[in-house]
Amino acid sequence: MEILWHFYIWPGLIISGKVLLIIGPLLLAVAYLTYAERKVIGAMQLRKGPNVVGPFGILQPIADGVKLLLKETIIPSGANAPVFVLAPLITFTLSFSAWAVVPFDEGLVLANINVGVLYLVAVSSLSVYGVLMAGWASNSRYAFLGALRSAAQMVSYEVSMGFVIVTVLICVGSLNLTEIVHAQSDIWFCFPLFPMFVIFFISTLAETNRHPFDLPEDEAALVAGYFVEYSSMLFALFFLGEYAAMILMSGMTVILFFGGWLPPFDFVPFNLIPGIVWFTLKVILVLFFFLWVRATVPRYRYDQLMRLGWKVFLPFSLFGVVVTAGAVLAFDWFPTG
Repeated sequence: MEILWHFYIWPGLIISGKVLLIIGPLLLAVAYLTYAERKVIGAMQLRKGPNVVGPFGILQPIADGVKLLLKETIIPSGANAPVFVLAPLITFTLSFSAWAVVPFDEGLVLANINVGVLYLVAVSSLSVYGVLMAGWASNSRYAFLGALRSAAQMVSYEVSMGFVIVTVLICVGSLNLTEIVHAQSDIWFCFPLFPMFVIFFISTLAETNRHPFDLPEDEAALVAGYFVEYSSMLFALFFLGEYAAMILMSGMTVILFFGGWLPPFDFVPFNLIPGIVWFTLKVILVLFFFLWVRATVPRYRYDQLMRLGWKVFLPFSLFGVVVTAGAVLAFDWFPTG
């Protein structure tokens, strides 16, 4: 029994506690990101946003959660019930499992693996399976068309995102996310790789099906897209998964281009602030741009979206890889040199 406790039970309890320390605040952040989005867009459109439930409407996310929890779960009679229920669970689970390798501060990471970038790219790519399963299992033409749009959109923009990440890896010489942050101690990569940063940010909008690339959820053409048949907590899981993916992509942007937990200036007042605070502030700033874009930019047509991904971003990001590799070779900027 003592061997079981030392080698299996106790390490399992420690890992479970670390997971809860990540998932708990993340769920709270997802809930209040919906509140922040409604407040920010309301301010930009000269209206108040949530202001009734609680002081300044801060209890609105809790009220929305309770409402969705108490609603009846309706499964269409023609739907494939097991796949229909499994789809939002896959989307929700994958959007949270990616946080296992994200470093919040120096040494503050659940799994500091050497291939953290590959893990993040792989997990974020798998989320399209939940969307495809939802569209197919709903037995609805609108849902199926939205799922197909999402799959084509994700393939289009993940290629460009991959090339952008390659430019960062060329400058770092490592796939470890902590090493990527350390490589930006002198200058954040958003400055020398600014065009790549712009492509990456726009691609994250498409990757998370956010405005102006929310064609899979186009309410004007597809009613509500791939989750048109969903209600109650199954819909809430899709909702939570989408906003968790927004926070994840913001975290990736901060790690790859904004120095992760590093302060903006190497001065004593800035160095006294914990790294996790800087990381959180940077993620909030990137999230604000997500909301700003939604409030100001009109939705693309689908042919415009495909053209931007394949004919603009793909060749430009490939050119960026060649230029970055050439500069590193010509000026002997190898990370190990």
